[in-house]
Amino acid sequence: MDPIEMLKKDHKEVKALFREYEGAGDTAYKTKQQIAEKVISELRLHSKLEEQIFYPAVQKKADEEGKDLVLEGIEEHHVVATLMDEIAALQPEDETYDAKFKVLTENVEHHIEEEEGELFPDAKKALGDELDAIGDKMAALKKQLQAQPA
Repeated sequence: MDPIEMLKKDHKEVKALFREYEGAGDTAYKTKQQIAEKVISELRLHSKLEEQIFYPAVQKKADEEGKDLVLEGIEEHHVVATLMDEIAALQPEDETYDAKFKVLTENVEHHIEEEEGELFPDAKKALGDELDAIGDKMAALKKQLQAQPA
């Protein structure tokens, strides 16, 4: 399994959820909360796959630029995790809920652009023949994490 394609698929799915949230309407609080919860769940899972398997593999093989991209990605995950925690602690009627979700969306979309435009091409070169094995490990971890109760 190609880990880069797996991660790109996750990116596409979360971007679709962002569009769904944007189209939900100002007072669709329950719908927005359900979408936000799904986004948070998907992003937490995605981050674990990257941080536990993909990023360490890339860091071992990448050049300095690739290593810097991984470190930046980890820091972006930290910012996103903080925003997700803050959103999860709010009620959707809270006046800051939409604003925080918008900032989350912007941060994640920026992160996706950098990964797909810079990190993934570097990772593909650096990892070469190891890509499928890394993808298999990621798929196994994803399956394991999805089987755990929330």
